[in-house]
Amino acid sequence: MAGPCEGIRVVELAVWVAGPSAGGILADWGADVVKIEPREGDPFRGLFMVAAGIELPANPPFELDNRGKRSIALDLRTDEGRTIALALLDQADVFVTNVRPAALARLGLDYDTLAARNPRLVYSRVTGYGETGPEAHRPAYDVGAFWARAGIAAALTAPGTDPPVQRGAMGDHVAGMTLAGGITAALLARERTGRGQLVTTSLLRIGVFVLGWDTNSALRFGIEATPMTRTNQPNPVISCYRTSDERWFWLLGLQGQRHWPDLVRALARPDLLNDSRFATITTRRENVVELVAILDAIFATKSLAEWGQAFDDAGMWWAPVQTTKEVIADPQVHAAGSFVEVPQVDGTTAPGVATPLDFSETQWAPAGATPECGQHTEDILLELGYEWDAIAGLKERGAIP
Repeated sequence: MAGPCEGIRVVELAVWVAGPSAGGILADWGADVVKIEPREGDPFRGLFMVAAGIELPANPPFELDNRGKRSIALDLRTDEGRTIALALLDQADVFVTNVRPAALARLGLDYDTLAARNPRLVYSRVTGYGETGPEAHRPAYDVGAFWARAGIAAALTAPGTDPPVQRGAMGDHVAGMTLAGGITAALLARERTGRGQLVTTSLLRIGVFVLGWDTNSALRFGIEATPMTRTNQPNPVISCYRTSDERWFWLLGLQGQRHWPDLVRALARPDLLNDSRFATITTRRENVVELVAILDAIFATKSLAEWGQAFDDAGMWWAPVQTTKEVIADPQVHAAGSFVEVPQVDGTTAPGVATPLDFSETQWAPAGATPECGQHTEDILLELGYEWDAIAGLKERGAIP
């Protein structure tokens, strides 16, 4: 399928999510992505079934980050397995990995080695904690390096409550988008210089950037990130409230003075506009507890649909708090291009979440279904020039399944 990365050859040696999501984005954008898996497969293939506690015919999280790729299963502990991997990388434009650097070095797949063999190769890697430093080699998942250690969980923990639990792969998917962007920038640079380069990011660094408003304030002025609640934040006009039908919504009055009259008009409470306690951003902050109590009582008198219409009529910005079930039924979510139909091996299609970027001239679409582990091993070996007798020998010696 055509896309902005059509003709780009990618080799992915990555497991779980952070690395594979970058490869998945490139595959959606038209690149030919060959996923190298161990003989037993990417461990994420089976985790979802265990975590869900039920038998399902597919693994939707794994599908999202691996559709449209080709899978080759290799035992990289064998000389022949490594020889095949190197042959693939000699012909590749991009290498995507989240394997720890020490393990890559033991396999002879470190940057210096591959750059010497293929100077045009864009070698991209995502780690947990970065490339250097005393803990650079510490193992990590995004819930550790991105969510916990980068400060995000603490910034979202209200006083006296437990830290919130991160949903799966939130940091990993930001890492995947970041790495895909870095890869394409490096490919652009290669057009000018003729040489590839090393492109790296880390879950820790991404977490620090995601929380950048708070972190930059701490850097500049020592201002600690203060967890917000509905009754301690500085601007109650950008906060969440509940309606009579037990639905939550968010007011979006970021510009307090601009939006306060709109909110008062939607509430049909002109008396609030002249209430000295709430006349300015400063006084609303000073009297936030009283204002939130008043708003809670007012919003409890009507349904979400009624308030939504009142907000729209008054020009007050707002958004409903939606569940995933509501999201997939939301016409605007569909109109925004959030979902795609993914080709399946039986000729049908299945709905999937879209890569979050579009191109007007080089439109993309999922190239195919999620491969089975090693599904394309023989095809890829044939492309590399192996004869059938040689492929049979590789199987007998355990280099491939």
